[in-house]
Amino acid sequence: MAQTVVTGSCLCGAVTYSVAQPLREVIVCHCTDCQKAGGAGASHNIVVKTADIAITAGTPRTYAKTVDSGRVLTRSFCGDCGSQLFSSRSTTPEMSVLKAGTLDDRSGLVPVMDIWTVETVAYAPCLPGLPQFPGNRPPPKAG
Repeated sequence: MAQTVVTGSCLCGAVTYSVAQPLREVIVCHCTDCQKAGGAGASHNIVVKTADIAITAGTPRTYAKTVDSGRVLTRSFCGDCGSQLFSSRSTTPEMSVLKAGTLDDRSGLVPVMDIWTVETVAYAPCLPGLPQFPGNRPPPKAG
């Protein structure tokens, strides 16, 4: 069976990447940090295995911050145009959160939940019919 590879980049194209796994589920985060980092009311994220991300051009810059949970969140972005690309938590470095808007092909992506809804702003409401969590998403079920 052929490996699924998707590609993406920052706005200016200085940083490009590929991800060697199928992508479908988008988590919409309404936390204040995501709002400030992205300049929008929410961030659209896809959880991926860090090992499946390959930087194919350029070198992202990083910014690390201790967030409300006490974990360190490191955001990777283009140093030229500022586009956010992905982030990772100090407690789960094997997983990363990819910014859905940086993918070259976003067809087939579907939102599956809203998180940090306690910080939702009126101009970027939660999506009707999706599970909503006032804080972070619950841990995945074992199995």
